[in-house]
Amino acid sequence: MAKGKNQHVVKREDGWAVRGENNSRDTVVKSTQNEAFEAAREIVRNQGSEVFIRGRDGKIRERNSYGNDSHPPKG
Repeated sequence: MAKGKNQHVVKREDGWAVRGENNSRDTVVKSTQNEAFEAAREIVRNQGSEVFIRGRDGKIRERNSYGNDSHPPKG
């Protein structure tokens, strides 16, 4: 289980936002999804948690762990 708060990259009218899991407000809003992902990645690297990237439809399309991964790759 992650030790920090997971971050979600979500679409907004004015760009793409990073929002901490269960937060009521966005942490930051960026112009592009990639910029928001980079901001979220910095947060989760410091916290040892995960970032969830959601598509325009709101569904999770990718996730990345930066901490204690319960299913680390072999090799």
